[in-house]
Amino acid sequence: MNISDYIEHYVLKPDVLVSEIEEACNQALELKLNVVCVPPLFVKKAKLLTEDTAIKISTVIGYPLGYSAIEAKLSEMVLAIIDGADEVKMVINTSAVKNGDWQYLAGEINTVLPVIRSKDRKITVILETGLLTENEIITGCDIYGAAGVDFIQAGTGFAEDEQAIENIALIRKHLADLIQIKAGLEIKNYSFAQKLIKAGANLLCCNNSLALIEESLRQN
Repeated sequence: MNISDYIEHYVLKPDVLVSEIEEACNQALELKLNVVCVPPLFVKKAKLLTEDTAIKISTVIGYPLGYSAIEAKLSEMVLAIIDGADEVKMVINTSAVKNGDWQYLAGEINTVLPVIRSKDRKITVILETGLLTENEIITGCDIYGAAGVDFIQAGTGFAEDEQAIENIALIRKHLADLIQIKAGLEIKNYSFAQKLIKAGANLLCCNNSLALIEESLRQN
């Protein structure tokens, strides 16, 4: 298994420096990674740094808590697309989930998705699985699967998910194969990465990509 094929490299800490964005993009080029995810402020910079390469630039919307108004998320998406984002990752409104307001969540995705599709971009929706019940995760899969999103991501990395592997498997069980799964939690080592992939993760969102790749090379 070539672990680099599964990695989406990200730099999303709140105090990220321009030099760290530059380092992340250079690292992605060296390691032949497919995607780099950066804060909205740095989309233009990352796009310029990866110009004329196959690397896609992703950014986050409503991150990390997800309870921004729908109109605010839509505005973020439009600006990200203007700046050159190839993909956006939207954190869903977890408060709406906990209040059983699935109509609100359906309205949220149905508002933003036409804009994404009209610009030929991809969208990931992020479920904060560490805060959700099994039934809430399944219902989320039903809504976003029916909407036809490109990816569902388990976790932002901010809330701990002690059932991460089980939740990835649960999402895979309740989604069509066409919709891919990302693991957005902290991935500390290659062994854990392998377990997530075996459970059904198509992409691993990592800020320690080089360490994971080096560990995989030592073990293979």
